Amino acid sequence: MSKLVVRAYSISLDGYGAGPDQSLEHPLGVGGHAVHDWLFDTRTFRQMIGQDGGRTDVDDRYAATGFDNIGANIMGRNMFGPVRGPWPNDDWKGWWGENPPYHSPTFVLTHYPRAPIEMEGGTTFHFVPDGIESALQQAKAAAGDKDIRLNGGASTVQQYLRARLVDELHLVVSPVFLGSGENLYTGIDLKALGYVCTKHESTEKATHLTVVRKGRP
Repeated sequence: MSKLVVRAYSISLDGYGAGPDQSLEHPLGVGGHAVHDWLFDTRTFRQMIGQDGGRTDVDDRYAATGFDNIGANIMGRNMFGPVRGPWPNDDWKGWWGENPPYHSPTFVLTHYPRAPIEMEGGTTFHFVPDGIESALQQAKAAAGDKDIRLNGGASTVQQYLRARLVDELHLVVSPVFLGSGENLYTGIDLKALGYVCTKHESTEKATHLTVVRKGRP
């Protein structure tokens, strides 16, 4: 049975997954780059951006397994891009160029319908205006027996957590404070929602936490 999973979701020590003032110049918000420092020099990330080399350590292992058995993706519109309100045109196709790293059907939550965008490498962006459960249903149909990766941002992950639809989270806590931005824990009581930490592993650059929902099938 497929699961809804959060993989390699980076947060600061104070719980922020992105800094304030997300924009075209600052896609991770001001200062948000720091929470992903554990990832950028891994072999997995360097391969994603067409470069050689990189670390092959614990951080790299977690980065690589983030793509294991994924048949579809879900993300919020803010993660797809900085455009707000009605789509002004079809020019914006995401931050990632012509070959995004998802390589599977990817469902974008939005209040404004838009035709699907087929990209190179097997990624097709589908825009879902009728809520998180509709997006999950469509993602499950597309993924088959594989898992669905919930990519973010924070408000999107929160919605699925509150509905107890997330089966497993891999959180990466980076040793920095952001102070403001998008906080994953705002309005979220993971203990009350039935989530427990089953594994933790630390490296020089991060602490990796595996969190699962009790009683999941």
